[in-house]
Amino acid sequence: MRQSKISRRSFLLGLGFLSSAAVLTACGGGSASSSEPASSSQPEEPASSASSEVPAAPILSVDEFPVTDGSTACIPLIAQVMADTTGMDLETAQSCVTTNTTAWAWRNLGLYGDNENGTKLIIAYEAPDSVKEELAADGAPLDQKALGRDALVFIVNEENPVQSLTQQQLRDIYAGKITNWKEVGGADAEIVAFQRREDSGSQTLFQKLLIQGGELMDAPTELAPTMMDELVDDIAEYNNSANAIGFSVYYYISEMYSKPGLRLLAVDGVTPSNHTIADQSYPLCNEFYAAIRQDSAADSPERKVYDWLSTDAGRACVEQSGYVAAQ
Repeated sequence: MRQSKISRRSFLLGLGFLSSAAVLTACGGGSASSSEPASSSQPEEPASSASSEVPAAPILSVDEFPVTDGSTACIPLIAQVMADTTGMDLETAQSCVTTNTTAWAWRNLGLYGDNENGTKLIIAYEAPDSVKEELAADGAPLDQKALGRDALVFIVNEENPVQSLTQQQLRDIYAGKITNWKEVGGADAEIVAFQRREDSGSQTLFQKLLIQGGELMDAPTELAPTMMDELVDDIAEYNNSANAIGFSVYYYISEMYSKPGLRLLAVDGVTPSNHTIADQSYPLCNEFYAAIRQDSAADSPERKVYDWLSTDAGRACVEQSGYVAAQ
């Protein structure tokens, strides 16, 4: 068993170094490459909430801020955390943050975080089941907690007359049982259903919250883009028609990468918004998390940031970034 474990880690280690953590590339920290598009590294600053106008007191120097990775949709929050905990200007912090995919963020922490320049903290959406299995087999024990709540949302062309779908209609579309928009009150047009790649955070939520182990048709490569922004672009531009549908997380599509010509569908008659996500009347909600390794010392930078996130200042940080804070 010991030999098997070493072999597995050695195989993944090479991949892990090619997909290493989000870092402070020009801000005094380590350095690494990002697997996300450059356009997602510097999102527009979301509007702050009235409850978060008092600046947080820095608890670290810029050089002390831990190597941090996470999901694409968490980039603005990582930047806000860095700004609030170090006193760095937010715009500068935004320029420092890059991330890998959700799956690699969890791997980089659990499998490779013990390396000198390895990931020490992640802020990310839920890991895919396959990654959870990897971490259970080979990873270090982690401390994790919910920071906020987001939602799986469905995107269509604004010219599509369909305003709302039920969860069952969505399942039937993605199982290939409903293939024409006229079957759900729309135009007589083929439904072109986009998905994401298996290791993406939004695909993980899609399978967990909607599919729930049920039937799911295989998406051809051209209907399963690698990047979140590619999916949004593809739905907006598909054959210059209004028959495409896809999904993302609410924060990304509402705050980071909105696209003219698209709108969000209501699900079971409820339109996604910060309010309906906060009270969970929108049916497809899920938390996102902060995590560190359990063996992180009490006085380590990552443990200090992790603990800070549970304070009033930490909650204000989440809200100021435009997210729905965990209750």
